[in-house]
Amino acid sequence: MRKIRELRREIDGIDQQMLELLDRRGRLASLIGEIKRERELTAFSPERESEIFSRINDRDSSIPREGLKAIYREIISACRRLQEPVKVSYLGPEGSFTHQAANQRFGSQAEYKAMESIEDVFSEIDKGRCDYGVVPVESSLEGMVTGTLDMFIESSNKINGEIFLPVSHCLLSRADMDSIRVIYSHPQAIAQCRSWIRRNLPNAEIRETSSTSEAARVVVKEETSAAIASSMAASIYNLGIVEENIQDKGESYTRFLIISKKTAGKTGRDKTSIMFSIKDRVGALYEILKPLAAEGINLTKIESRPSKKGLWDYYFFVDFEGHEDEPRVGKTLGEVKENCVFLKVLGSYPRGEQV
Repeated sequence: MRKIRELRREIDGIDQQMLELLDRRGRLASLIGEIKRERELTAFSPERESEIFSRINDRDSSIPREGLKAIYREIISACRRLQEPVKVSYLGPEGSFTHQAANQRFGSQAEYKAMESIEDVFSEIDKGRCDYGVVPVESSLEGMVTGTLDMFIESSNKINGEIFLPVSHCLLSRADMDSIRVIYSHPQAIAQCRSWIRRNLPNAEIRETSSTSEAARVVVKEETSAAIASSMAASIYNLGIVEENIQDKGESYTRFLIISKKTAGKTGRDKTSIMFSIKDRVGALYEILKPLAAEGINLTKIESRPSKKGLWDYYFFVDFEGHEDEPRVGKTLGEVKENCVFLKVLGSYPRGEQV
């Protein structure tokens, strides 16, 4: 016990040093905030935050890397708030996976606003009521979120970043497993957990809701019901986690986009998203993509959507590695534009990590 007390006193001393250093960090962040306000710069700097997290990835530590990232996420969130309160809209309701993704990037000190639709998330930024928005764009199981792609056709918002969130469904309830009679959730979540439900709760009635968060909200009022939702929803609605990771396929991810009126600077690990329409002729798409291949630019995604302006007329959405401010990328975009009816750069931003 004497040895433990000695080690704890040493920890207390380290904690005191950490508090002093955090106070110093906060004061420096405040000074940077004053400069940013003078130059009309935003508090959120995705390229700077990407640089900080890259340093964490490159460092060996006795603390697990994800733990360090979580600590720094909150330090950055608190320092960012000293510069300027950041308002973030997201596809709600509260406790949704989009809310979880937003919190993963902006931390607990941002001001969050749940919206009923993807269109509303974009609209909050257009109207200046929020600084940033977070929307789902792609599921590794279900494919692209077409509603998000469609919004970029008319919107002037830029992509500032991307977030990869592992989809982990939990069974939430106020009851134990043997007492559960009804399961609520979004149809997609139910489909992703169908085999688990069949094995563990074969007699439970399934009821669909508009979202996993709505399912959690309903279950709060019902003693023998359960919701399939996120661990964040369990915390928000004060429900017990009866079982974790009940999805039938072990590893699945949803990709989210951070949108804003602002653009992100270069980090050296960037991705650019563009959309374009092409002339209706043989080899048109090949001519568009050829400059990318010629410059050795890695194409990471291509998706098509009807333009809704004419029969068989399409927009193409393309992601590739690199930043539009890089000379070779700028040159390539110029060549691509020559063969397009329409070209729009949706944004260049730090590549997200799939952990």
